Amino acid sequence: MAKKASGSNDKKPADKKTGGKGNATKTEESADKKGKGGGLKPATSVNVRHILCEKQSRALEALQKIQEGQRFDKVAQEYSEDKAKAGGSLGWQVRGSMVGPFQEAAFALQPSTVDKPILSPLVKTQFGYHIIMVEGRK
Repeated sequence: MAKKASGSNDKKPADKKTGGKGNATKTEESADKKGKGGGLKPATSVNVRHILCEKQSRALEALQKIQEGQRFDKVAQEYSEDKAKAGGSLGWQVRGSMVGPFQEAAFALQPSTVDKPILSPLVKTQFGYHIIMVEGRK
């Protein structure tokens, strides 16, 4: 911020705030996507699947099955202890409709497929331990 104050003060900060017009902003976003994976576009909803287990040991067992190459939806049917038995699908969820830690994890994930999922680490909520994947963002 200090550097920009010495230059043309009226144009640059406005570009930063709107985030859509400046080339520098787009370059930074694409660099984030390639680098640390934190450059996801803001989304208001996610198409999310999860596996919910009351016990951490059972959730870790499910996580291991997925890491061994089993499909997320098949593992969800076998291990998940909630009503989302249809392969763990919760459908499209909007921001504010999920509990805090679950929502943070879901909106931080890149979309992936059930046969090659990008997973969250175990997420602990009042319901138990979740393994989360996201199939879409909008």
